[in-house]
Amino acid sequence: MERLREKFYQKINETEANIIREFSKEIDWNNRLIGITGGRGCGKTTLLLQYIRDHFTIDDSVLYVSLDDIYFASHHLVDLVISFINHGGKYLFLDEVHRYKNWAIEIKNLYDDYSKLKIIFTGSSIIDLNKAKADLSRRAVMYEMPGLSLREFLLFDKGIEISSYSMEEILKNHVTICREINKRIKPIVAYSDYLHFGYYPFFVENRKVYLQKLAATIDIVLESDIPNIIDIPMSSVDNIRLLLSIISEGVPFKPNIQKLSERTGISRNTIIYYLHLLEDARVIKQLYTAAKGISRMQKPQKIYLDHPNHMFALTTANTGTGNLRETFFLNQVSCRHSVTYPESGDFLVDNIWRFEIGGKTKGKKQLQDHPDAYVAADDLEYGSGNKIPLWLFGFLK
Repeated sequence: MERLREKFYQKINETEANIIREFSKEIDWNNRLIGITGGRGCGKTTLLLQYIRDHFTIDDSVLYVSLDDIYFASHHLVDLVISFINHGGKYLFLDEVHRYKNWAIEIKNLYDDYSKLKIIFTGSSIIDLNKAKADLSRRAVMYEMPGLSLREFLLFDKGIEISSYSMEEILKNHVTICREINKRIKPIVAYSDYLHFGYYPFFVENRKVYLQKLAATIDIVLESDIPNIIDIPMSSVDNIRLLLSIISEGVPFKPNIQKLSERTGISRNTIIYYLHLLEDARVIKQLYTAAKGISRMQKPQKIYLDHPNHMFALTTANTGTGNLRETFFLNQVSCRHSVTYPESGDFLVDNIWRFEIGGKTKGKKQLQDHPDAYVAADDLEYGSGNKIPLWLFGFLK
């Protein structure tokens, strides 16, 4: 344990980033068992370390460990925790739980056996707690951490803090809101930068190698995270990689599952299963119709990469302006709202608002028969009427 504690102290001492993600405020830290999931690279480890640094005296009562540490190749988590508790331990922070076999069972036992122990853990977004053998879904309060919004990107990149707005506020008052934002920044420039390198906080380390590191992160998800969690053979990983390659070359991708099956040699049901794995890993985003009761075996209407940075990291063949626009809108809005595929227009939000995405000359012709219809338009500093600058949806609360 001493070596793990030394690593913990070193990490705390190296924790920088005085910027605290607003996501931290959404967590009720008073709960005794908290789980935080999210895509690899979104900042879960930093979030834990910042919280420890700012809320605890670093003594024997608190411990942070990453379960991908080599220590756990020959030691059980339960044994470590018993020793921790016997030395006054009360607050346990577990990182990368998905890298530890039977993590859910052991955490369940710890929760049930030690009523005064508080546990906060992080793991991949692929974790499906509803299917965990230990049934943590009845014990853990779960949160999912997204990547940076355009608004947060400005804070990390320029130190500029701008208010966030509800969807209703943006739709009603976008001209006034844009006037205030344009006094402080050049939003079109910020939006362009964000599309290339703004979604994950590690861009601040070195933006020149950001896309290279992002591509490597996707490789880790495919080659390590998914096999560790789902227990699939490497041949399946190769098939998932092939499927992702096909999707990334054609996003927004309108899937023909039968043709995909013929092209890849993968069965129809397996393709749909792989698509869900990629979405759970926050590599892609599937868009469905607004029909109720969406099944895990239902075919999506469109498939996007999860956010625009992925488009530049995975391929340069299809980073067209239209694709980037739609991917940006879907990524920013779906964090807070339900987004589905409508019979007309590009997106239906919360089954209320219909959006067409385009350039500044984009009209509302396709939406003229629909109430609550809007155009989210690129290359605009200000909108008018029901035409709203696309970048403004990066300031949603």
